[in-house]
Amino acid sequence: MTQTADTVTLTDNRTGKQVTLPVLHGAIGPSVIDIRKLYAETGYFTYDPGFTSTGSCESSLTYIDGDEGVLLHRGYAIDELAENSTFPEVCYLLLNGHLPNVKEKEDFESILRRHSMVHEQLTRFYSGFRRDAHPMAVLCGVTGALSAFYHDSIDIDDPYHRMISSHRLIAKIPTIAAMAYKYSTGQPFMYPRNDLSYAENFLYMTFGTPCEPFKVNPILSKAMDKIFILHADHEQNASTSTVRLAGSSGANPFACIAAGIASLWGPAHGGANEAVLKMLEEIGSVSRIPEIVRRAKDKNDNFRLMGFGHRVYKNYDPRAQVMRQTCHEVLGELGIKNEPLLDIAMELEKIALEDPYFVEKKLYPNVDFYSGIILKAMGFPTSMFTVLFAVARTVGWISQWKEMIEDPQQKIGRPRQLYQGQTKRPFIPLAQRG
Repeated sequence: MTQTADTVTLTDNRTGKQVTLPVLHGAIGPSVIDIRKLYAETGYFTYDPGFTSTGSCESSLTYIDGDEGVLLHRGYAIDELAENSTFPEVCYLLLNGHLPNVKEKEDFESILRRHSMVHEQLTRFYSGFRRDAHPMAVLCGVTGALSAFYHDSIDIDDPYHRMISSHRLIAKIPTIAAMAYKYSTGQPFMYPRNDLSYAENFLYMTFGTPCEPFKVNPILSKAMDKIFILHADHEQNASTSTVRLAGSSGANPFACIAAGIASLWGPAHGGANEAVLKMLEEIGSVSRIPEIVRRAKDKNDNFRLMGFGHRVYKNYDPRAQVMRQTCHEVLGELGIKNEPLLDIAMELEKIALEDPYFVEKKLYPNVDFYSGIILKAMGFPTSMFTVLFAVARTVGWISQWKEMIEDPQQKIGRPRQLYQGQTKRPFIPLAQRG
């Protein structure tokens, strides 16, 4: 392969045939080789399991530099957004490309409040699930059913419909998620309140009851808001790619978000913070950490430390730094001074940042390392952890979907394959088969 400033030339060593492909440059980040004409000109596909070296789209939403530990939404650093913005502001930013001014913020929050209730008949869906159904199964099913109730906003070619469906999803997902939790506990559903913020409303609908007034703790609501911000979008991950792939066929946005929820449910994606908590509980004591670290270093041992390292980040996850501080704030507010899980987590973090093995392999703590501890302290069962992830990520999914629909270059997703099966063979009648 030879390269100029804006092209690369590939040579087939068997035939000597050459093909010159353009190189495209983004605003920041690595350049990409445009291989759209590769098959037509050479008869070759590329082979990239997991698409880890393939750019599937152009996007202006989120930028990640894994080597430097950078995460930007529309150019804004994630730690600055978490410290200075609210989740609805970040939603507005992802949807519209800029942070809202005072009036835009007020109007957008008013829109979300107006759309936060769900159709009353939708509540009957919950009684069709077993009481012990996993909340992610409920969330996925009920979200997919939204298109049956709000079919006045599923024309994907209509910009107004796209806007209304985006607002509805961002506003209703917390309500649907809280109802999934309430159904699992046997408690009555709590309707949203328009005098509460987005995060406050979610905590009220989740933990409030009709029996007595529920006062939302401001420290906890702030923590919830930060958790939502830190999980709002993360570029072309598995669930986001699922949403884009489903949307590329022309599927309605409610169905696409339900597909994203299903993808997020996987333990290798959205279930990581639950896995971290289970790991800390299994460790049980700081005294066992040397043994655990030894096992983690042993390549012949199947044990794996959860919450360390990241598919993208090869440096400290910028979200983890914010989450670590939030973790201490929540535990301090709740009076949890001697939390064994936090003691174990802090010691593991210290080792990960100082031990040559972890430093060399860049196994830094990620955002999931702390979020599970926070959510457990706030009273959420582990089955709700991934649900909370989905509540936050809905804005990223719908923003990515909207961007894809409005991209004139986007086509229906159709990956190719390297076939390794049987070549053509004659059919053998049943009576002649041995």
